[in-house]
Amino acid sequence: MLNIGLLLLIAPCLLLMGGYMYEQSLVSDCLDLGGSFNYELLACDQHNNHPFMPYMARHPLFVNGGMLLSVIGLFFCIIGLYKGR
Repeated sequence: MLNIGLLLLIAPCLLLMGGYMYEQSLVSDCLDLGGSFNYELLACDQHNNHPFMPYMARHPLFVNGGMLLSVIGLFFCIIGLYKGR
């Protein structure tokens, strides 16, 4: 139970950070080129000024689901440590 809990606790956090950092690198590259990043299409545009949309607003199921899995993993870890072997 402890192994499953650790996996559920750590893996969603790493996936969320990886997805966010990948998207942030796209935004950074676009801004370095002097463009404006369209968060809805995940595309760089040279002519329009697009408003910022938070990652949570664009991927609510991914973020909420990942956090829910992490909390479940935390409870599995607590139960696994409490019961022992």
